[in-house]
Amino acid sequence: MAISLLNSYSKTQNKESLHTEIGNQGLRKQILTRGTSWQTPFPGDQVQVHFSGHIEGGACLDSSRDKGTPFCFKLGQGEVIKGWDEGVATMKKGERAIFHIPAGLAYGDAGSPPLIPPNSSLVFDIEMQSWSTIKDVTGDGGILKKILREGEGWATPRANDEVFVKYEARLENGTLVSKSEEGVEFCILDGHLCPAICKAVKTMRRGEKAELAVKFSYGFGKDGYGNTNIDGGVSSESNLTIQLELLSWKSIIDVTGDQKVLKKITKAGEGLDHPTEGSLVKVMYIGRLDDGTVFDRKGSDEEPFEFITLDETINEGLDRAIMTMKKDEQAIVKISTEYLSSHEVSKMVSANSMLEYEVKLLDFTKETPFWKMDTQEKIKACEKKKHDGNLLFKSANFWHASKKYEKAIKLIEFDHSFTDDEKCLAKGLRISCNLNNAACKLKLEDYSQASKHCTKVLELDSSNVKALFRRSQAYLKINELEKAEADIKKAVTIDPNNREVKVGYKELKEKQREYAKYQAGIFSTMLSKMG
Repeated sequence: MAISLLNSYSKTQNKESLHTEIGNQGLRKQILTRGTSWQTPFPGDQVQVHFSGHIEGGACLDSSRDKGTPFCFKLGQGEVIKGWDEGVATMKKGERAIFHIPAGLAYGDAGSPPLIPPNSSLVFDIEMQSWSTIKDVTGDGGILKKILREGEGWATPRANDEVFVKYEARLENGTLVSKSEEGVEFCILDGHLCPAICKAVKTMRRGEKAELAVKFSYGFGKDGYGNTNIDGGVSSESNLTIQLELLSWKSIIDVTGDQKVLKKITKAGEGLDHPTEGSLVKVMYIGRLDDGTVFDRKGSDEEPFEFITLDETINEGLDRAIMTMKKDEQAIVKISTEYLSSHEVSKMVSANSMLEYEVKLLDFTKETPFWKMDTQEKIKACEKKKHDGNLLFKSANFWHASKKYEKAIKLIEFDHSFTDDEKCLAKGLRISCNLNNAACKLKLEDYSQASKHCTKVLELDSSNVKALFRRSQAYLKINELEKAEADIKKAVTIDPNNREVKVGYKELKEKQREYAKYQAGIFSTMLSKMG
């Protein structure tokens, strides 16, 4: 008896769990057969259902089952009563359910004479057969995409990528206007056939096949004479239907964000890691001009070319591209001549051309990050970068020398964990690196930064003659003559026999005389105008 009551209670609970209220307007759903997946259709999708219906407590309505043909409509587009749009949107593939639809979500006060009286509630038995996802690619109805075959994975092409597609474009009357027989490869940015293909392909996954309904505004464009780029006199006002299949694509990475260093991956590398600044890399590459002439060749599988990234060994564009690569990755890198100003090859190419490199990253070893170093390692690394900066300064490469000094200082910027001896050594390194960086900034005519680096030195050593002299030089260049005089006088007081300081003081006096003469001329002009 107890088991019988338990079974009865269980059945009641299961039955109740299959009843669901949708929304707050009285729409009720009773599931008869559960669906086979977790997905449900989206508004705009083309759904295919079987159904039968009747007026609640009254006459039978239509039935697709009797006709043997599923009923198709676009969900959420007002093609059916509101109760259907809201109810079918909750269904999964293979699901069958009974919907009790109140009059407010059916035909309301008016009814649908003569079959459906006013204020009638309706009951429908609906079975979800399938649906095709239809996406409004442009948001204005100009390109509607219906997926015919789902693609693989989750990734989609980006604007710089090269895609390989098959397509077939027809007019609304079925006339074939263009077709790719074996497929066609193109860069999305460059476009192909019409704007619709490029816009739609960026929403597709590898292997996906779709049907595009294209309004004329996204179809064939006009040339200067009002003609399209299609033979046969096809009007630019024509709407199109395009069958589009994305077979594959090659990722093109905009390394510098300005379209001047582009990397196309031809073979994917291993893992997720890639070199960072200061890494030791092993590569092989071939550089070609626009006409295919080989102008540079470095390394091989057996004897790779080794260098430190961003160490001015190779041109900066190629350097930065290699820093985005993974181990064993192969790529084609195109570089604007803007990244070649310090290299001989820049004289061999025109101003707006691109160089092309075939590159393979064989291996790399990352530089130990400073936060993983102990105090001795930080000091040694700082001395090494200072030495590298000195070599760059001697070769008149002031910009990269400045960067080396900045990195050197960063390594010993925080010395709270240093011993007293290490703090003393670090202080000396900070002074020399800031002084050297000030010299770089003077050469680069960045006088504001030059004065700031000197000020940092004077905060550590207020009697540093080099810092006083270089800051005086920076002030002199920006006509801060009073500040320049204060620094140079202090330097003369500390080291009266310093030849460089004496020359600087003489230069200042000459500049002051010129300035006084200039001011006198302005005053004289003012007086003559007043007279």
